[in-house]
Amino acid sequence: MPVRQLPETVVNRIAAGEVVERPASVVKELVENAIDAGSSRIDIFTDGGGRRRIGITDDGAGMTHADLALAVDRHATSKLDDEDLLAIRTLGFRGEALPSIGSVARLSITTRHVSEPHAWALAVEGGAKSPIVPAALSQGTRVEVSDLFYATPARLKFLKTDRTEAEAIREVVRRLAMARPDIAFGMAGEERAPVSWAAALPGAAGRLTRLGDILGGDFRSCAIEVRSERDGVVVEGFAAAPSLTRANALGQYLFVNGRPVRDKLIIGAVRAAYSDYLPRDRHPVVALFVTLDSREVDANVHPAKTEVRFRDAGLVRGLIVHALKEGLAREGKRTAANDAGATISSFRPSFAPRANWDWRASPSYPVAGSAAYDTASGFAERAQAGFDVGAPSADIRAYQPASADLTERPLGAARTQIHQTYIVAQTRDGLVVVDQHAAHERLVYEKLKASLDKNGVQRQILLIPEIVEMDEATVERLVARGEELAKFGLVVESFGPGAVAVRETPSLLGKTDAGALLRDLAEHMAEWDEALPLERRLMHVAATMACHGSVRAGRVLKPEEMNALLREMEDTPNSGQCNHGRPTYVELKLSDIEKLFGRR
Repeated sequence: MPVRQLPETVVNRIAAGEVVERPASVVKELVENAIDAGSSRIDIFTDGGGRRRIGITDDGAGMTHADLALAVDRHATSKLDDEDLLAIRTLGFRGEALPSIGSVARLSITTRHVSEPHAWALAVEGGAKSPIVPAALSQGTRVEVSDLFYATPARLKFLKTDRTEAEAIREVVRRLAMARPDIAFGMAGEERAPVSWAAALPGAAGRLTRLGDILGGDFRSCAIEVRSERDGVVVEGFAAAPSLTRANALGQYLFVNGRPVRDKLIIGAVRAAYSDYLPRDRHPVVALFVTLDSREVDANVHPAKTEVRFRDAGLVRGLIVHALKEGLAREGKRTAANDAGATISSFRPSFAPRANWDWRASPSYPVAGSAAYDTASGFAERAQAGFDVGAPSADIRAYQPASADLTERPLGAARTQIHQTYIVAQTRDGLVVVDQHAAHERLVYEKLKASLDKNGVQRQILLIPEIVEMDEATVERLVARGEELAKFGLVVESFGPGAVAVRETPSLLGKTDAGALLRDLAEHMAEWDEALPLERRLMHVAATMACHGSVRAGRVLKPEEMNALLREMEDTPNSGQCNHGRPTYVELKLSDIEKLFGRR
């Protein structure tokens, strides 16, 4: 078959196949054009998931008659001052969006430039342009796209339901709105209720306001500000406390020079930064903004501009990890579970008193089953039985020194231990309940890491080596990782076909069940990928050892031990969560407790 030049209409439709994948792609390109035009407000309307109609209206600079005539031609753009593709400072620069959309849909553009006496309108249908005619528009540009893919019916078969396509459009607009909190956005359509986001103030406070409006109040309440800078690269934004997690990584947003992108770089960096805080199957919520010289990043590697390539990817990844770790360590005692507001919602009774019954006039609490008290949820009779725990494990009020006012400390003074598991402490303005095992687990873990960084973990030689029997595959796995285990003071060696001998253990763990520890370590090692960095493998070992070396639930603690644990938690970074991401304590403010009993 001879070589031939393709017709212009076919070329445009091929380009449309790269740029216009679905209605959300059209919205993305048009909203980016509106942002580049300097708009202060952008309104989006969709119908039929975007396939029937898409309307974008902005109050930007608009286009002149001459610009409008060129705007729908291929590779015509106002976004590049010269031919230097390494100095891209705008979102749209390829000059393919409008002609690609016009080749597969009915496109209408109405625009007015400040220098023009009136607006101009242009229509494109299946790639055919109509003459430019005068129109009415006060300012900016209005673009309407209807009957998407009518010129390429086969593409319609690949679209999903209207609701699914509408949700994809919302996600695109959400990302662009997060990137530009200084711009007001409005979004409406028959699939969802209208939503609008007002322009926010400049700075971190305004950015957090916009992120909270989009990601929800939970994110706003537990967001931690992060920032890191080196060699002209700045990473800043907000990360949620470890208690706010998702089942996937869709809650992680990366913006490069104001451009929303999807990059595997952030997923790996965020996983590394949160590895000490979260279970393996949970993912945090973060919004990170990377700012760097446009010559240090290539935004031209993907037709839809959803991916970028960094000149120094290692530097960017390192800054992301450093910013997140520094922020999490700084706010290590903050989690949503520690917050009084989140905790009180779990305790608040939900009941519906009769209109003719006033609890203030009642001489006593109404008996269960009384007609005057209808329990809806919360402290129901069956749930109440769980709180009938008998006498506390320890009551140390009599032992509390009168001169030591520990209630002024952040975690207060220990007052009692219940169920041999939880320490109840009194603070100046409330109370704190501590999970003794989870808290001590974090303390041991941080000590192991600190010892490893200094001069290695101190060992204790067993007088009689402990022999642990296992299957041969497990023994081989442990012996192969012997050097890594030795870094933490655990020295093992093969002892026949199906056994290992434990000769030394970390002194920090004290007396420990070597068999149970080795079995847990072997289970974790079976899940390791050889590509997993050595540092991460060592941290997995440390976390497992910390779990086995910490105070167990069920152990009765002395008063001085309880207070010592509280003081260590105050001085230890990241003590708000255990190694598995669970909170180590919950706090109740006195004002919230008073609300439970109707005192305020």
